Amino acid sequence: MVKVGLIGAGKMGISHLSILGAHPDVEVVGVCDTSKIVLSALEKYSKFKCYTDYLKMIEKEKPDAVFVATPTKFHFDFVKELLAQNIHVFVEKPFCLTEEQGVELTSIASERNLVNQVGYHNKFVGTFREVKKLVKTGAIGEVNHFMGEAYGPVITKKKEGTWRSNPSEGGGCLMDYASHVIDLINDILSPITATKGSILKSIYSKKVDDAVYSILELSNKTTGMLSVNWSDETYRKMSTSITINGEKGKIISDANELKVYFKDDHCPEGYSKGWNVKYVTDLTPQVDFYLRGEEYSAQVDYFINAVIGNVPNNINNFQSAWLTDRAISIIKNQK
Repeated sequence: MVKVGLIGAGKMGISHLSILGAHPDVEVVGVCDTSKIVLSALEKYSKFKCYTDYLKMIEKEKPDAVFVATPTKFHFDFVKELLAQNIHVFVEKPFCLTEEQGVELTSIASERNLVNQVGYHNKFVGTFREVKKLVKTGAIGEVNHFMGEAYGPVITKKKEGTWRSNPSEGGGCLMDYASHVIDLINDILSPITATKGSILKSIYSKKVDDAVYSILELSNKTTGMLSVNWSDETYRKMSTSITINGEKGKIISDANELKVYFKDDHCPEGYSKGWNVKYVTDLTPQVDFYLRGEEYSAQVDYFINAVIGNVPNNINNFQSAWLTDRAISIIKNQK
């Protein structure tokens, strides 16, 4: 059994805790949060040991691995301390506030041979995994354009005073929302290395951006666009999609549906000339515990299996998350 602790029992922390609590290879040894309301509820309705100081939790429970689900401003200090104590780390996205912080944590984790993962769950969505497979195998030929998009109703009125409205805490659409799309582009196509122009637009927020529009260039010189808006109340929840144009066809995919167009009969097995439609239910392996979507359990399963040694630590590791942090910095500083 892998002994796991959790720091931060907010929305994502509780999601991870539910999955970890039902995992056959995991013993949850402690939960740390500073909210009295949250801790009193956990103490009353769960069996988990609760702490307000993560260092005391580490000292007493000696976990093999820790999930960090706090606001981004705490990631660097918490993760650095955990790595110093030779603890495997899963940390929520975005990875760090600066490129320099990410480089340091990536280096420490590598030197100590510790399993490390960042919570970009889209890489475990069946449709997006199929998109990557089609692109990497050259099924649509050379890519000549792409469009990464995400829209949702996070900030739909003027409201300050939360970490999402504070740039020093990792707030803003670019850091919190667009990072998902940037990470997908990096993974499916190639790392973002430059922007030809960006607009970071405030709609309701005073200190942070609510929408990001950018023309991007990748390391392989492919160009495309990023369009993300977290103040779009025409969407019930976050909707992420990617469109890729190639010399042999075109891909349009979101988390639910994959549409692929092939110009001729030279198609991969399972596809044909013209439009093809596949659904996430056809492309996603089943998980033992379902919560919100298979991808949330799949990413936890992958981390635990990496700690056990059953799989390599090469999906969503600190190095790939640093590439996303670097792209965020490029867009932010060259707008």
